[in-house]
Amino acid sequence: MDSPSAGSPLARPRRRLPKLTTRRLALGAVVLSPLVLASCQLPTFGGYRGATKQAVDANKLWQGFFITGLCVFILVAFLILWAVLRYRRRSDKIPAQTQYHTLFEIIYTVVPIVMVLVLFYFSVVTENSVDAVPASNVQVNVTAFQWGWRFSYPGHNVTVIGQELQNPTMVVPVGENVHIVLRSSDVIHGFYVPEFNFSRYALPGVTNQFSFNVNHAGTFRGQCTQLCGLYHSLMIFQVKAVSPSAYEAWLAQNSTSASTTAYHANSSTVQGGSS
Repeated sequence: MDSPSAGSPLARPRRRLPKLTTRRLALGAVVLSPLVLASCQLPTFGGYRGATKQAVDANKLWQGFFITGLCVFILVAFLILWAVLRYRRRSDKIPAQTQYHTLFEIIYTVVPIVMVLVLFYFSVVTENSVDAVPASNVQVNVTAFQWGWRFSYPGHNVTVIGQELQNPTMVVPVGENVHIVLRSSDVIHGFYVPEFNFSRYALPGVTNQFSFNVNHAGTFRGQCTQLCGLYHSLMIFQVKAVSPSAYEAWLAQNSTSASTTAYHANSSTVQGGSS
């Protein structure tokens, strides 16, 4: 077969992108790839906005840490690229050497220390807010067991139990501090509600206490976060936040019923609670 002549279209060389354009594309890929691979969502950065007052505080702390880390990343990446391009090797001549620069040394020593102190301060403030247990008229005793959850309401003779394929529902009022007393009857479990930005161990022989204040009505998924045995994946529950009046009506209905053990907390009878 004859080779294409020099003047034929087949013999024309392929067009190549200019080196500057290639470098810009490579730089853009390097900068954007972490955000794309992490499925970053703005402005929550992959987290939840928070359905409780404590969760909102935790989300703000997460945003602050993420933005700070992003700024540090951009600054460091810029300095590295600037040094690579500005002082790239042009000949075998050794460039001028600078041994000390007092101002720069003070800046890159003091600035990180100040950043760490500021982040530490907001971490302590947020942690104290999340771990605070204020006085409350609403208490729920939560007991984790293989493989389910039991929610008891002291003083109201109401108990909600879920086992394996029966997911229980914890009903709480909106806008009120809910005091949780968390225990485990056998092995280590984990109480976790993603939209509350909160997780706490349920440990055998240990009583953990915490509070949350739900901002709006809705039903929020919860789960066990510790590998606790064969049916760990089925340890799912729900937290249903309803208006205070609906909460009181639900307590009255279930405390006067013949059986004090209810599956799904008769959640179908709670009005005005879901969103």
